[in-house]
Amino acid sequence: MARLEYCAPRLSATGGLCPRRERIAKQLILANLGESLAIADLAQACALSRSHFSRAFKCSTGLSPQQWIRQQRLLRAKELITQSNLSLTQISLECGFCDQAHFCHIFTRSEGINPMAWRNRQVRHKPSVIAA
Repeated sequence: MARLEYCAPRLSATGGLCPRRERIAKQLILANLGESLAIADLAQACALSRSHFSRAFKCSTGLSPQQWIRQQRLLRAKELITQSNLSLTQISLECGFCDQAHFCHIFTRSEGINPMAWRNRQVRHKPSVIAA
């Protein structure tokens, strides 16, 4: 039976990625957020095996590489929703989701509200600028 390990982020000096490797991985993810990025590619950039990289990344961040990527894609989507007039289809592709349906599913599961309703809520609560 496999033993599951949980590493709390930054509580232990052992088991995680060194700061340089963590920075490399995060920069690579953020630079390619709109594209598919294999964990094997991240591991190779850090000169680690795929399994060692995944385990160490989770120890360093508290999230698996896929969870961290998904979190960053959702943060980018929220930025685009509030700061642009792009359609949800355009936003989903810009943020690396395979299609709008998948994006809406992941967004709703994360936020408890669909992206269009979230956008409407943000617009409603946005302070209006009054010209002097």
